[in-house]
Amino acid sequence: MSTEDFSLVDTDSLDSKQKEIQKCKKKHESLLNEQKILKDGIENNKNFAREFRRRAEERKVSIEEETKKCTKTIQKEKEKCSNIQEEQSRLQMDILKMKEELQSLDRKNSSLKKQTEISTAVPERRVVFQGETKEGAHAVSFDVNSRIVYPMEGGTALITFEEEDVAQKILSQKEHRVELGDCAITVQAKPIQFLVPDYVEMETQVCPHRILVSNLPKEEPEDRTLDKLDIYFSRKKNGGGEVEDTDMLHDSGTVVITFVEDNIAKRLSDKQDHEVDFGRKKYKVKVTPFLNGEISQMKICNSDSLRTVLLTGIPDIMEKDNLQDNLEIHFQKTTNGGGEVEGILYNPLGHNTLALFEEDSPKDSQTE
Repeated sequence: MSTEDFSLVDTDSLDSKQKEIQKCKKKHESLLNEQKILKDGIENNKNFAREFRRRAEERKVSIEEETKKCTKTIQKEKEKCSNIQEEQSRLQMDILKMKEELQSLDRKNSSLKKQTEISTAVPERRVVFQGETKEGAHAVSFDVNSRIVYPMEGGTALITFEEEDVAQKILSQKEHRVELGDCAITVQAKPIQFLVPDYVEMETQVCPHRILVSNLPKEEPEDRTLDKLDIYFSRKKNGGGEVEDTDMLHDSGTVVITFVEDNIAKRLSDKQDHEVDFGRKKYKVKVTPFLNGEISQMKICNSDSLRTVLLTGIPDIMEKDNLQDNLEIHFQKTTNGGGEVEGILYNPLGHNTLALFEEDSPKDSQTE
């Protein structure tokens, strides 16, 4: 090439091209850097996505395990609640049973208290059940005739033997198997105990309105006796006055007469003996003061009925009379440890019976 050829080249244009080339290089480098940044970002995003999936999987497993634990916990709590409800129901049943037992004890205590409500001093005496019963609101009492009314529970029987030794032998065996034809029952033998007065002190005072009339004719009817006494003691010529009330005391066979005025009773009791006209015949009656008494001190003690045994646990499986007969036959046999039976009373389940105990007649010169 000649010198002239080189001179034809434009230096400014060449510089401009070089500058453009430099710019392109820088732009290329910039693009490469951006590409690298994008690749790094994509890789980071992939790593982040992988980490996210891993954590999500772990979280899913953790949630499933937590759910299982919660389900088990809820099930256990439900079981606990169910157990608590069952325990609460059982406790409520126990409370009801305890209330029933307390009511039963209250009734028994009330009965025992009634037995100790005595109108006068009573020495301790032997009593025995002789098969009699007594009804009425005032049946539970212990009077001067040594009579005790014993409230029998259902499914029990009272049996009195002629000999104490037989009763004690029956008690020592405690349980007895009684054959009833095709079946048999087992009954328990228990002693009979009473609360009886051991020592009684009473504060008494003469009633100004009442008198006690005794020695009454037994052959006259009660209504006629009361009418004749009312007529006799209401007349002033006999020392009487206006009668307010007449009342027959059947246990003692005496009559209480109440006057309106309070000076009549003393006048009649001072005379004491009075002859009352009953129409066909005159009878001499005795008038004594009527005492109002209040127990000031009393001690009680336990007393056993040595010839009477209480049988409990008797099911209601046949007619009352048939079952009572079977019990009597069983305990009469010496092979069963029994002996001669003086009296027996069976009270079926669901029934209430009051057994009357009276003073036991002395045997072998023994007293109590």
